[in-house]
Amino acid sequence: MFTSVDDVSARLAEAGYLASPAVATTVFLAARLGKPLLVEGPAGVGKTELAKAVAQAADARLVRLQCYEGVDESRALYEWNHAKQLLRISAGRDESWDEARTDIFSEEFLLPRPLLTAIRGDEPTVLLIDETDKADVEMEGLLLEVLSDFQITVPELGTVTATRRPFVVLTSNAGRELSEALRRRCLFLHIGFPEEELERRIVRLKVPGLPEALAESVVRVVGALRAMDLRKAPSVAETVDWARTLLALGADTLDEAVVRDSLGVILKHQDDIQKAAAKLDLDAL
Repeated sequence: MFTSVDDVSARLAEAGYLASPAVATTVFLAARLGKPLLVEGPAGVGKTELAKAVAQAADARLVRLQCYEGVDESRALYEWNHAKQLLRISAGRDESWDEARTDIFSEEFLLPRPLLTAIRGDEPTVLLIDETDKADVEMEGLLLEVLSDFQITVPELGTVTATRRPFVVLTSNAGRELSEALRRRCLFLHIGFPEEELERRIVRLKVPGLPEALAESVVRVVGALRAMDLRKAPSVAETVDWARTLLALGADTLDEAVVRDSLGVILKHQDDIQKAAAKLDLDAL
């Protein structure tokens, strides 16, 4: 998939993702070793975007499993098309059950979900298991077979083994602790808030029309906000949204009026906005 760490950095940049050396190195190792990649970090720092960028950089199909509380085997692995099965049984009234059963539990009646779709694919594939920490603990048990042997067992059809392993990215906001069994099968990468210089580059890449001086001011103010004791520190995605907002407003500089009127773009709680309005000193930045 990639020939070197530098190749990862260059191709991700072409896909619009500026990777730190640690990110590029871990992506390269995951691809070279054929290991799933578990990416943890605060919301909005680019975990999901990394999987999308890898898929674009590698010219691979992206298959996404969005996790949530209650996601189960029928949503993650596969399920049978029960309506079609009933129609098939009704159409073959003169058949024995053994004859009908052989037919209705065949490929024609199988509805593959993201995990089975990724395993069975014969083209380059990136499997994104997004927000793994939001799924129930039982869901991790379903993932272990996939992440260990890249295979899925369908009792009626047998074991489906990947002929071409997908590049697997699991993301987590650390809402709950993932099991050691799951972590053991993955390479680990933590993505935090980027260094100031990298965030400036990200802003300039994502908002090309923004004046450079304003981009620097945006990043400095966001850094100051992150240093405050807020309920929700602004993420990289919110930094980019704020930069786009300022560009849309036609702002040339950050003054108190502009910041006060647009704080709701980067801060999502009223007490955070009040705290920032009281403590933020633009003249000191």
